[in-house]
Amino acid sequence: MSDNPSPRVRFTEEPIEIPADVGTADTTGRADAANGAVVTFSGVVRNRNDGRDVLGIFYECYREMATQEATRLIAEIEGEFPVRVDRMAHRVGELLPGDVSLVVVIRSAHRRAAFDAMSTFVDRFKDRVPVWKKERYADDTASWL
Repeated sequence: MSDNPSPRVRFTEEPIEIPADVGTADTTGRADAANGAVVTFSGVVRNRNDGRDVLGIFYECYREMATQEATRLIAEIEGEFPVRVDRMAHRVGELLPGDVSLVVVIRSAHRRAAFDAMSTFVDRFKDRVPVWKKERYADDTASWL
């Protein structure tokens, strides 16, 4: 189910297709010539965390609030850096190690602004957007993080 009202923000149970969901090219298949940098971040579920074997992660979110906060965050980043946050997608539901959980695409005329904006975006996203995760471990325990 992917019923987010913002075309740049998506929370979905479906796998995130890379590169199809990242939008690095226009409908002609050519990259946006105004931007010399397209930086893509892909967050991937790890198979180990804090020395423990991870079997999977369950992500959940309050979709309406998460969409609103992510949309606000995009506007904030675009106000602070000379970039365009092209889009972001986050998976919800059960994910396995190796699954892509988050994709963010940022465009800019120059790479430094794109990299700096991406780092700031991901840090603030993790702090502010209401997405929660529960890791399941090989020892039959689980932990909300």
